[in-house]
Amino acid sequence: MATKLTWYGHAALGLETGGHKIIVDPFLTGNPAASISPEAVEADFILVSHGHGDHVGDSAAIARRTEALIISVNEIAVWFGNQGIEAHGQHIGGGFNIHSVISN
Repeated sequence: MATKLTWYGHAALGLETGGHKIIVDPFLTGNPAASISPEAVEADFILVSHGHGDHVGDSAAIARRTEALIISVNEIAVWFGNQGIEAHGQHIGGGFNIHSVISN
């Protein structure tokens, strides 16, 4: 299985693996180092490491457009959920079988 990792600027990373597209900390709008616009991002999953604006970034807009699942710590997942965005809260010591939400 081929894996492709792309740096989009600051902490934003794109990962393509196993036929899935993942973006990490998609701070793109207003990021002078960003090499892609939020409108060009394709994602099945969005990973948000923490709640600072330069990590949450364009997560909501990308998730709404692509229907990507946001995965983050529980408090951030609840915050997205309150905005009507599908999110899964993960926590230290916990686990989640992501295959249970992937449809092939």
